[in-house]
Amino acid sequence: MFSCRQIYDLITEYDEGSLETADRRRFEAHVVICPPCRGFLSQMRATREHLGHGSPPEFPAELEDSIVSAFQAWKKQQR
Repeated sequence: MFSCRQIYDLITEYDEGSLETADRRRFEAHVVICPPCRGFLSQMRATREHLGHGSPPEFPAELEDSIVSAFQAWKKQQR
C-alpha cells in the first residue's frame, strides 16, 4: 500500500487513468482507508471540474507585443 506522500505524488496520474493496474489498486487501497487522502482526491477532482468549465482568458495582441518588447529590452541590459 502507498503512503500519503506517495498518494500526493501520484494523484494526478491516478485521476488521469495513467497508473499501471497494480499501482492503481495500491492507490485505491490506501484512499479507501485514509480519510485525508480521500478528501484530497475529492477536492482535486472538484477543482479540476470547476476549472474545466471556463475558457482560457484572451489577451489583446498589444499585450503580447508589450511583453516581448520588455523582455528583449531586459535581455539587452543583461549583456
